[in-house]
Amino acid sequence: MALNLARAGTPLIVWNRSPEAVEPLRVAGAAVAGSVAEVFACARIVILMLVNEAALDSVLERGTPGFQELVSGSVVVSMGSNPPDYSKALAAEIEAAGGRYVEAPVSGSRKPAEAGQLVAMLGGDPGTVAKVAPLLAPMCRETVICGPAGSALMLKLAVNLYLNTMLAGLAEAMHFAGRNGLDLSTFKAALDAGPMACDVTRVKIPMLAARDFSVQAATADAFNSTGLIADAARAAGLATPLLDISRALYGESVDLGNGRLDMVSVIEAIEARTAALDGSDAAPGASR
Repeated sequence: MALNLARAGTPLIVWNRSPEAVEPLRVAGAAVAGSVAEVFACARIVILMLVNEAALDSVLERGTPGFQELVSGSVVVSMGSNPPDYSKALAAEIEAAGGRYVEAPVSGSRKPAEAGQLVAMLGGDPGTVAKVAPLLAPMCRETVICGPAGSALMLKLAVNLYLNTMLAGLAEAMHFAGRNGLDLSTFKAALDAGPMACDVTRVKIPMLAARDFSVQAATADAFNSTGLIADAARAAGLATPLLDISRALYGESVDLGNGRLDMVSVIEAIEARTAALDGSDAAPGASR
């Protein structure tokens, strides 16, 4: 994502919790900061892409005097996937400290990120959102304005509910086709020709057919996402039957050791259930 900004000519100063990760950005012309404080000192708009709220709190020194020193006078743009209520509370604290805040979670995995084809959902003060949105153009083919802080992350949860259940359903369909002796390239051709074809199926079906679980979107992240969605649904008194079974399957895939593999590895959880159902000793991969 940052490389796409650099290639578009955006002046960047960058920092990463894993220092080696900034080397491609240095080569692309970005300045490399030695600390988070240096980034905030040099940049009016600071974009954060961190794995969870604990990492975000740590980087922002939330709960310490350093927090106000960092965020005062800055526009903080958080592009990670966090609970909506967490984001609303963070927005209030940043604004109270003299800063401004935009949440900008994205839809899309590694390939769309590399290609600058993510979809960003923006939440926050309308004026601040309007200033931030054009900056994201090199990373995102589309930006969707959602409303106040919390609304963009709630929309991201709704999008992920569909994505997570869709991927589990696709894996189950591939398992069904393979176990019934169907040629998987024929299955792909039939799906590609119909109304359900999309970028996700075009990428994930070949991965499933080849047992290629190289990570685009990690199984552990999918499992964590289903947890965030389930929490939001329970808070609203909503039933989520498809999400619940998908969450169980992603959790079983994580338990099989697939946490840092692509989420299509959920097929191994389905295969394990088949093995238990028929009492066989079939190993994962038997549906090939």
